[in-house]
Amino acid sequence: MNIDGKPYRTIWLGEDGGAVQTIDQTKLPHALEIVTLETLDDVARAISTMQVRGAPLIGATAAYGVALALRSDASDEALDRACATLAATRPTAINLRWALDEMREAVRNQPREARVAVAYARAAAICDEDVETNRRIGEHGLGLIQAHAEKKKGARINILTHCNAGWLACVDWGTALAPIYRAHDAGLDVHVWVDETRPRNQGAALTAFELGGHGVPHTIIADNAGGHLMQKKLVDLCIVGTDRTTANGDVANKIGTYLKALAARDNDVPFLVALPGTSIDWSLEDGSLIPIEERSADEVTRVAGRLPDGRIASVQIAPEGSPAANYGFDVTPVRLITGFITERGVAPATRDGLTTLYPKHRAKSAA
Repeated sequence: MNIDGKPYRTIWLGEDGGAVQTIDQTKLPHALEIVTLETLDDVARAISTMQVRGAPLIGATAAYGVALALRSDASDEALDRACATLAATRPTAINLRWALDEMREAVRNQPREARVAVAYARAAAICDEDVETNRRIGEHGLGLIQAHAEKKKGARINILTHCNAGWLACVDWGTALAPIYRAHDAGLDVHVWVDETRPRNQGAALTAFELGGHGVPHTIIADNAGGHLMQKKLVDLCIVGTDRTTANGDVANKIGTYLKALAARDNDVPFLVALPGTSIDWSLEDGSLIPIEERSADEVTRVAGRLPDGRIASVQIAPEGSPAANYGFDVTPVRLITGFITERGVAPATRDGLTTLYPKHRAKSAA
């Protein structure tokens, strides 16, 4: 994707071929700053503080974190220590565990002298695979948007999304936003309602930044405005991403997704979830088993923004001493979801729908 005409991925190797560089998403949309990650601790901190975020990008960054760790110690113990350190950074996003398993499998049986090169190669492949996966999600989702455009005889398609599931959440393209980019590039008249997405405002800060940079018409709305817009028939589709989807199709996504799904069901608005197969946790039967990350209360009681003099500051918006709870995710039951958009095609939101696309899990899921 492009920023001011320059193509970017969210993560890449530095000029030395060893250090990893990534966009510091905590500084967006007010400043574009590149962070260099040189050690395992750098990567763990970047993931924990959400300098990098989004399930696919977390996985890709963690993969490079393993490679960085092995540069100083390529032993089995160091490999296990690196994977354990990174696995503890974000408990909900399943891509993190998937990527660490991929790295462990790639490296474990290699001689020590080959492990660093193998690790870097597998991490790079994970990034390339993510780009292709998301490109295909965009292709399959484009067909759904085209079908709605035909129903509306070319009138504008209004799509509501929550949080940020665009290229900033992945290596490129994104999940929920990939079909929107493809539709816009295909000449369809699309407009996106962008939930601000409190806390952290990933919608207002990141999704709006992306869409604006690509020229996609969009409007930022307060999180609680979505139901009103649906009642007024101003939303044609809801498309969101997911950090973990269980075997039965329940979806964990940024807090507030569940409420959008309830409003969509009440107003007969299709509610679609875009996801790569790596975001499906086949080991969990339903969403009640998904660990829900709880983050700092400061994310609720404080807001970052640009002051009139141009400085970026964090300001307190709650009374001093008032406690705050900060649940990072909620679970949307599969019964509220219309369908899944994956790299393998579009499926109804059912267990059978998922296993039809990923047949090797059919027996395991049935058991």
